[in-house]
Parts: sequence; C-alpha cells; structure tokens
Amino acid sequence: MIRKISTLYFVLFFLSSFLQGQTNPLWTQEKVKNYLPHMTVPEVRDFLERSDMVIIPVGAQEQHGNHLPIGTDFINGVERCKLIAAERDVLVAPILMAGQSPYHMEFPGTITLSAETIVKVHLEAVESLIRHGFRRFIILNAHGGNTAISTFLVDQINQTTEGVAVVFEQAIAPFQTREDNAEKAVHLDRHGGTNETSNSLYLMPSLVQLDKATPATLTLPPHLKAMLPEVIANEPTAKMLFLAEGLKAKETGKKTSSAEMSSTGVWGTRDPADSSAERGKAATDRIVQAAVRFIDRWNALQKGGE
Repeated sequence: MIRKISTLYFVLFFLSSFLQGQTNPLWTQEKVKNYLPHMTVPEVRDFLERSDMVIIPVGAQEQHGNHLPIGTDFINGVERCKLIAAERDVLVAPILMAGQSPYHMEFPGTITLSAETIVKVHLEAVESLIRHGFRRFIILNAHGGNTAISTFLVDQINQTTEGVAVVFEQAIAPFQTREDNAEKAVHLDRHGGTNETSNSLYLMPSLVQLDKATPATLTLPPHLKAMLPEVIANEPTAKMLFLAEGLKAKETGKKTSSAEMSSTGVWGTRDPADSSAERGKAATDRIVQAAVRFIDRWNALQKGGE
C-alpha cells in the first residue's frame, strides 16, 4: 500500500513539474470579474442578462518621472475600474492604452495620439458594444490631458448613438465624501507627484520604484511662478489660468513642456518619500464608494421607467 502511494505521489509530482514547464513562466494574471479581456462569449451573454452598463478607462502612455512606469495612467485607471466592478455589475472595457500627451514627448517611451484618433477609436468601440446590447457608458478619464477629449466623447456617444454616456468625475461628484484630516497644501503636487505615487503604491505596488524617486527642481515662466502660491491654495482663477498655459507641448512656444519645467518630469515639488500606499488606498476607497453609490442611483432611476 505504501509503495502504491509513493508511486502515485511520484507520478503526480512528475506531471505537475512537466505541466509547469509547459506554461509561460511570466504569467501572473488571475481572472478578474467583469473584466472584458478576461471574459468568454458565454460570460458576456450572461452579464447582459444582469446589466447593460460599461465603464471605459481612458488612459495614457507617458513619462511619470524616474519612479513610476510609462503606463501609470492606463494601469491605475483600469485597476480603479476593476475595483468598482468587483462591487457592482459594470463591464470594464479598456480600449486604448495611449492618450494625448504631446508635452511629455521629450522623454523616451511616451506615446501621444491626436484627439481625433482617440475619439474615433473609442466611439467605434462603443458602437460595437451597443450592437451586443450594451446601452449605458461611464467614461473614466485617468489622465488630465484627456479631460476635454473624454467630455467630447461622452457628447458624441449621446448625440450620435443609441447609448447614454456620462463623465465619471461629474457622475460621482455628488456622492463623494470629504477627506477627513486633509492636509493643507503647501506644495505643487501634480503629475507624477506624491498623490499619484501614493495611488500607484496601492493600485500597482510592484511597479513603483520609490527608491529611484527624487524631488524635482521646477523652472517655471516668471508669471506662472508668481501665481504658484495661489494655485497651491486652489484659488479658482489662478488655477484655471495656470493649467491653461502649463504643461503644453514644446511646439507651442509656451516653455511649459514637462522637460522645460521639470528636472525629472514630475510636475511638483513635494518629496516623493511622502507617498504611501495608505494614502493611496484611502483616496481609492473614496472614489470606489462614490462610484458604487452613483451606479446604484442610475440603476434605480433606470428601473423606474421599466
């Protein structure tokens, strides 16, 4: 009996080793609920019995300093969508990895697409999903440079298709809770800064190289430097004008591309060491819960007319 057990164990061990040797050693993904690239056709059909709602992250492939990957915006956007879909039935359907990022093109690895291309590709993808029975679309912009594009995409979906679309940030705004014990800002902390790094430490920890992060030295045009204190204080007019002119392509002549303004590509002066996964989790949880409340409200209003 012992001999039979030993033989069986050996066979199982051999088969396990053999099978492991026949699969991709770099494969690390696990199947994620409601994530379209992981789903089969029967699973999509089953999903459509429960929901017709899709969330589409619109990201970017661009430099994020020396410590965050090129795909930060795309990856973080997709991961936020996955966390929302883990709570409610909404299909996560990423379409493009790249976005509009001409102001980062002096850093190798950055990819930039025209606004026309981004809108056209996403609109055609939405039309494909509509043919399958999806009707409601949430456009989650994961990159500041895509803000106007995402808004226009939502308008085009609403104006030219059978679908109904909303801008994620606008949709969840009424459901967001105020951050308790929020720190008073004393630094410019935008692209690649501690907020984005904290989010990344929570959402994609294995891709953050915090040991390679160094505080950036900023060189701003004099009038932008002069308005910086008001921008940090979140004064509406100063912030609007600062962002209208800041972080623009080198070709515009504004002297505000990321390479012209920042020594590392990070648009901020706060020490990256201030970043933490705890901060990232708190920020992400607030967004996810606001999204859940919005989805519940949309579903309730949708059922009211059925």
